[in-house]
Amino acid sequence: MLSPQTTAKVSNPKSWKIKLLYDGACPLCLREVNFLKSKDGGRGLIEFVDIATDEYDPDDHAGIDFETAMGRIHAILADGTIVKNVEVFRQTYDILGIGWIYAITKLPIVGRLADALYGVWADYRLLLTGRADLKTLIAERQQRLQSCADRCAIVDQHTS
Repeated sequence: MLSPQTTAKVSNPKSWKIKLLYDGACPLCLREVNFLKSKDGGRGLIEFVDIATDEYDPDDHAGIDFETAMGRIHAILADGTIVKNVEVFRQTYDILGIGWIYAITKLPIVGRLADALYGVWADYRLLLTGRADLKTLIAERQQRLQSCADRCAIVDQHTS
């Protein structure tokens, strides 16, 4: 017989309220993610998805490709709605019960200013964190993925 906890898990396999796509190779992004994980406290309200891993698959994340996700922060709400830019932080903080931190950005003028400042940050974050530009990161990723695909094809030929 299933316990009540097991039954709840089986009937509601998706407990997260927001799926946060973040750049795990960005030191500032990791700092924010670690803060959010601590505020989530193991409740599973946020599903954290590191887009910097080679395993990242857009098909599993509302079709948001690596380049798009690297250009601006994105999140997916449980109902499938995609949010990006400062709205990701507003939604995430609200879900965690600390929405007051971003509440002022809900005011029209302040919100537009916050979105503009985030846009500048997003445009320069790779440079500011000492990383290669987006085109280079995309090319390196494609090369790694192709190399992996080639190795897998060779293994498949030998096992067939």
